[in-house]
Amino acid sequence: MSDVKHTPLYNRHISLGAKMVDFAGWAMPIQYPSGIVAEHLSTRREAGLFDVSHMGRLVFKGPGALSFLQYVLTNNARALEAQWIAAQYTLLPTDSGGAIDDAFLYQFRDNEYLLVVNAANLEKDKDYLESFLPRFKEVVMEDQTESLAMLSLQGPLSRRILEQVKEDGSIPEPFKNAAAIIRISGTEVMVSRTGYTGEPMGFELFVEKDQAPIIWDMLIEKGAKPIGLGARDTLRLEASLPLYGHELGVDQEGKEIPVFALPQARTAVSFSQVKGDFFGRQALEKQWYALRRILRGDFSEAHVLPRQIRPLAVIGKGVARQGAKVFKDGKHVGYVTSGTMVPAWSFKGEGLASEITDRHFLRPVALAYVDIDLQEQERVEVEIRGKMTEALIVTFHLRSEAPPYARPILPVIEEPSPVSQPSAKVERLLEKAVKNTVWRQRECINLIPSEMTPSPMVRLLTVMDPAFRYAEHRKLKAFNEMEVFYYQGTNFIAEVEQLVKKEMALYLGCTEVEARPISGQLANMAVFSAMVDYLNRFARKSDPQRIEMVMNNHINKGGHLSAQPMG
Repeated sequence: MSDVKHTPLYNRHISLGAKMVDFAGWAMPIQYPSGIVAEHLSTRREAGLFDVSHMGRLVFKGPGALSFLQYVLTNNARALEAQWIAAQYTLLPTDSGGAIDDAFLYQFRDNEYLLVVNAANLEKDKDYLESFLPRFKEVVMEDQTESLAMLSLQGPLSRRILEQVKEDGSIPEPFKNAAAIIRISGTEVMVSRTGYTGEPMGFELFVEKDQAPIIWDMLIEKGAKPIGLGARDTLRLEASLPLYGHELGVDQEGKEIPVFALPQARTAVSFSQVKGDFFGRQALEKQWYALRRILRGDFSEAHVLPRQIRPLAVIGKGVARQGAKVFKDGKHVGYVTSGTMVPAWSFKGEGLASEITDRHFLRPVALAYVDIDLQEQERVEVEIRGKMTEALIVTFHLRSEAPPYARPILPVIEEPSPVSQPSAKVERLLEKAVKNTVWRQRECINLIPSEMTPSPMVRLLTVMDPAFRYAEHRKLKAFNEMEVFYYQGTNFIAEVEQLVKKEMALYLGCTEVEARPISGQLANMAVFSAMVDYLNRFARKSDPQRIEMVMNNHINKGGHLSAQPMG
């Protein structure tokens, strides 16, 4: 490998005994002595450290950088805010609705953007981007691939490790795609809450190349395990993340894969008015409208999106590899785009009570480009070494909503349930309801005030007729602000409501009482809608101005569910 390039961490890989390979012209570690399985499992349970300095890094500077990126990329770069939500998945589109490459765009400073692209596509991507530069003023593109190193720290312990080496600054949290600039060993490090593993906690670090070995050593010393490209691929596949040349680009038949055949495209393409026109927009809009129809069960535009990338769980014997044909009832319906055996930790228990164990297992997983009309939980067959092997179209292989661990999602094989008499089902349900009531009201303590066990009188009243009647009403100026009910037969409800308001006003010592129950989400929506409406009171016919900042107590820090940004 005398002609290949070396990352700033090449000597570290050699000293650690890594098996090196030529990857897109770079000498990269495919695995370390512990092996791919151990590296995969270490990332899922502890923290894995990846050298990803082979990825292309292009920096765009100047007042015109935003306008340029808005035109050449598919996502809305204006949504990025330095030091906040400062990273986004995006695509370099073709004019026919395909992808030249997929990428991540970061903004760590005002009027400066960092675009990370696939190593094998760097020169092609640069040619594409440079072809548009003459149209835009005050924008400069710099290739910093060899001057700026890139590390990825992924896994449940990644934040703890990063905190131990940080000298100054705040680690970006709690949202994915947040970013910040911190200092480690006297060096400025750009950090983002991003990654290519599906982990709920992970960071990507950008640092000057000369400082990369120092930071690598510090992270390893604090417990991060070095991870090679082999485990990086099994981790991304388990998380159903796409790889250019597999799930993007051209398919096994040499045809361009439409962007919206990829589920992640829904977050990587923006048709916002704020974004405006961009290269390839017309073809992508056509795909988007076709997809919307398909999701409603209308396949009249299926010729626009004939196939889609789907996770595939192999439930028969064998491993589905890239290029393997997929069949449904004997009909050829697509190809496997990526597939291998991946390890996973076993968990015991269910739900919040589940715990990770010391046991692990291997399972065959894949991604496949299959006909658009195939549905989740449909059984298909994959041709593996000349034999048909049963597989199942699934929604996910892995989910990360329950930190600190990403959890494997095993295929559910639906079997016909035994037929039972309706009366027996009702009896079982009533028995469970009684047991649950006894437990909830006599054997546990309800810590949420709104879920305290009501008194016998309140429980009796809740089964009375008015409890489940529509009783919406509002004041009408035409009737001198009198409350007008939308439904008839509500006089008693109106009387009770007025009595409640009177008693609550007296008890609380206030003048205004809203007695109608309203959920926290709706209450938040009403408040935020009013704030946005106030901001835009003088410009009703233009794009609405956004609220710049809203302070809230995040749910990970003990905040209430209804107080979250999407609550």
